Amino acid sequence: MLKILGIIAIVLICLWILSMIVYFFNLDMKLTSALQPLLAKHYDKIKKDRKI
Repeated sequence: MLKILGIIAIVLICLWILSMIVYFFNLDMKLTSALQPLLAKHYDKIKKDRKI
């Protein structure tokens, strides 16, 4: 039982450290800016049903 709790604690600590690295280096927005041209190309091809 103690071994399982230790493994869970290690996993949670690793996930927290990973989330802090993503937050510190703003990696989520860097990924979003890299994907934006691909997403824009896809959504520009979709037929619009409303006129602006």
